[in-house]
Amino acid sequence: MNITSFLLYCFIVTCTPGPTNIDILSTVHNQGTKKGMEYTYGATIAFGLLLAISAMLNTMLITVIPKILIVMQIIGSIYMLYLAYQIYRMDSSKPTVKQTGTFKSGFLLQFLNPKVVTFTMTVFPSFILPYYTAMSALTISVIIITLIGFSAFIIWVLFGTIFKKFLQKHEKIVNVIMALFLVYAAIMIWM
Repeated sequence: MNITSFLLYCFIVTCTPGPTNIDILSTVHNQGTKKGMEYTYGATIAFGLLLAISAMLNTMLITVIPKILIVMQIIGSIYMLYLAYQIYRMDSSKPTVKQTGTFKSGFLLQFLNPKVVTFTMTVFPSFILPYYTAMSALTISVIIITLIGFSAFIIWVLFGTIFKKFLQKHEKIVNVIMALFLVYAAIMIWM
């Protein structure tokens, strides 16, 4: 397993804008850092739970239907390219859906977030299961990826707190850079 590609992939996908990261940024912007952190804790716990469920499901699917890996890689790559396009087109001047910034809302959003579900279902067959199938290796992978996700969420909290005015001023450039990172992550699935 190429550890560098795996870590880079996890970092890029969890750090690029998606519903959770945008909600974190919005919560920090509208309700402050404390509420942003509360939301982040809920999102992190749900993210780890989704990773654990995904590890189990993928292990079963790979043994029952070995060709599922290719299908999941294709679906994941296409969705990430779609997200990259949406980020490129994003206009923050339009009103966003109001959220409450609570632990519960952070937790629940993860189960409704297609970016997270796609990521959790593709990271194992793309990077881990071809090399490791032992429960201990999958458990360590879940913990590592959860910590990477938590780090990404914290980055968004800090980013929103520190660079609020800069982000508003250079929104299009930031969106293009984030979109390019997602395109790169979609390509990494095939390498």
